[in-house]
Amino acid sequence: MRTTALCAASILAPAVALVLLVLKAPAARAADPPFKAGFAERDITPEVGMEVFGNYGKQFGRSVHDPCKVRAAVFDDGSRRVALVGLDTLVTDRRSVLAVRKAIEERCGIPAGNVLVGASHSHSGGPYGWGIPGEYDHASPEVQKLAYERSPAANPAYVKRVDQAIVEAVCQADAARVEARLSFGSGREEHVSFNRRHRMVDGRTFTHPGRGNPDARGYAGPIDPEVGVIGAWAKSDERDKSDTGEKLIGVVVNFACHATTPAPGFSANWIYYLEKTLRRALGTEAPVVFLQGACGDITQVDNLSPYADPPGQRMAQRVGGCVGAEAVKVLLRAEPGHGGPVGARSRVWKIRRRVPDPERVRKALETVRRPEAEVGHTEWVFAKEIVLLDAKVARSPEEEVEVQAVQVGPAVFVSNPAEYFVDFGLELKRRSNFKMTWPVELANGCVGYVPTEEALGPGGGGYETRLTSYSNLEPTAGRQLLEAGLELALELAPGKLPEPTGAPPFGGPWSYGNNPPELK
Repeated sequence: MRTTALCAASILAPAVALVLLVLKAPAARAADPPFKAGFAERDITPEVGMEVFGNYGKQFGRSVHDPCKVRAAVFDDGSRRVALVGLDTLVTDRRSVLAVRKAIEERCGIPAGNVLVGASHSHSGGPYGWGIPGEYDHASPEVQKLAYERSPAANPAYVKRVDQAIVEAVCQADAARVEARLSFGSGREEHVSFNRRHRMVDGRTFTHPGRGNPDARGYAGPIDPEVGVIGAWAKSDERDKSDTGEKLIGVVVNFACHATTPAPGFSANWIYYLEKTLRRALGTEAPVVFLQGACGDITQVDNLSPYADPPGQRMAQRVGGCVGAEAVKVLLRAEPGHGGPVGARSRVWKIRRRVPDPERVRKALETVRRPEAEVGHTEWVFAKEIVLLDAKVARSPEEEVEVQAVQVGPAVFVSNPAEYFVDFGLELKRRSNFKMTWPVELANGCVGYVPTEEALGPGGGGYETRLTSYSNLEPTAGRQLLEAGLELALELAPGKLPEPTGAPPFGGPWSYGNNPPELK
């Protein structure tokens, strides 16, 4: 009897111990909630005859080459949603961004601070975000005439149309969310972008010194060749014959290069060919959200090349096609997986403007009162800009800026409202806690060129450092934007980068190939 009891105890003991172990063990980690993504786009092609934004004077669009768009992506990790919006416009406007964020939150519940709106900086887009009506109503009639009749002026009807399109695109993308896996990766395209600032033999820096200039010593700064890419993949419909069982529903691309390729009419500029290349290569109509990198001193023009640029749209095809082809390669290599977590942080503050000397303002007024043809175009235009800046400073000696960090899994987009020098973007990447850190310039507002302090020093100079109504923040502005972006990124923890399935345990070599040389 005693022996039987001992045997029963010996049998039951391990089972009891196992039950107790299970009860004491921490609960198993819950599976990640389904990750969802949605994309949408809206047409914002300007009407023929509207202004084309891209310089300090008036110019008008006489034709349409390709559509200008709003493209939006919404990512949802189950507890938070973020939205990334790319515009085929020269810049964004702070007032519009605040208004559309509020409307988006009211209509579809995405928190206003979780929406990033960035411009592609297309120099062939419409009258949006610059020369806002009423901006100089406080100034004298003479200054108002310079602002409204001799400078770029946003079209109120077009602004309203673009703002409405942003809200509609984000809300449609939100409504279109489906379970999706995201792929993350970056490639390199080193042959289509160049630093346009050059060191001269006298120690100064020129912007676009011209091909063959014997005084040009070399590039004054680097480029950023990284092509950052996120792909969103959803289960294929039964009618879809995809070999992988997944279809591409949207893409986000980040690259740093001015959108100043020649365009014979309104156009998304080289971003049109980026989209076209990617879509054709992968057989998809998926929206391609483009977010411009730190390209304040980066364009497609190589001033050291001994060859002329290709004519017409060939340059746009070259830039967009090469960046698009690299994005395709990244999408084909990267492994899709869970895209979370998502999140956003932002900081808003004010930065002081550089103030023109009163004597310089007086001389500038004298200059603009003379005929432009007599003075010369360049001198007249920048005298006009000093007069406008003086009026702007009188009303607002500081400019509101926002830096935002938007996380999508292992990637973070760190935005600012500047035409930001590439050195800052590269430093941001080096110091970030995210392996995939993608700067986004001209986002959530516009404060013009923000050069490095070195560029504003004795050996600096060039077009980007000119004092204008568009570009005028104090020399430390770029560093302020950089440090704020890094602080925000550090508040977010990178998600895990999806990896391919591991190889099975080694089971022996391939029998066909496991043999010595055979000579007879």
